[in-house]
Amino acid sequence: MAMILWAMGLSLLMQDCLCSIGQTDTGCMKWIQNGENVCCEACHPGNRLVKECGPKPRDLCTPCESRKFTVNPKDYRCYSCTQCVGAQVLVKECTAAADTKCGCKEGLTCGDDRCSFCVQTCGKGQEPAEKRSCRPCPGGTFNDQIHQMCKPWSTKCPNPEQKIVAKGDRFTDIKCANISLSTVILPKKPDHTDQAWSLVAIIFVITFIIITIAIIVVAVKILWKRKEEKETKKPQIRKTQIIRTPTDDPTTLIAVECSFHEAQQEQGSSSESLASKDSSNQLLA
Repeated sequence: MAMILWAMGLSLLMQDCLCSIGQTDTGCMKWIQNGENVCCEACHPGNRLVKECGPKPRDLCTPCESRKFTVNPKDYRCYSCTQCVGAQVLVKECTAAADTKCGCKEGLTCGDDRCSFCVQTCGKGQEPAEKRSCRPCPGGTFNDQIHQMCKPWSTKCPNPEQKIVAKGDRFTDIKCANISLSTVILPKKPDHTDQAWSLVAIIFVITFIIITIAIIVVAVKILWKRKEEKETKKPQIRKTQIIRTPTDDPTTLIAVECSFHEAQQEQGSSSESLASKDSSNQLLA
């Protein structure tokens, strides 16, 4: 008798399971046996949990009311659908298993994953800033995407054979280019021979200048000395007394007479001076 009752209970349980499997919109979707009851582990999408355990799985969950939804398969409540307002635009209507999907008007971008608010769309070379605005990328950073944060410039090229040929800007990263070994110009080593010849040339020029200056100085001195010698050897012109022959011209006679008297006066003065000298010498004696 017990075996018959156990078989009947098992049959009813299997029927409930088949009914639950066929019913995909309402009730419990996944459950486990717990004595005479079943316990729900997950409701069908769009259904909320009524009670965790009970005799029938279909009675453990119930669909959300109109304009409500739930995404948690084991949640006891449904939530009101989001309304797209202000700068938001409706992208997809709300269902019992998903909330309303909103977007933003042209020129604006969703501020978070749920698009609960809109912000100004930042273009390339910019990044989102405070107060839902945009700002240019700081120095050393760039942004080549729409409404993304700026990234630092790369410090080296991705390929070891490449070289950095241009710095980045706020729109692009650094620029690299392949440079073959044949085109690389090595710095020229200093040639000591060239340096020696340069030093010799400098010394030669300086010596030539010094010798030239010395020759000029000596030549100037020689010319100056010769000039002085010529001036010292130059004959002096002696003034000769012009003797005029007497004439009958009264003017000439007067001039001759005056000259004669002047000569006598000079001779007399000379005689007087000699006499005074003799008398002085006698007195001293």
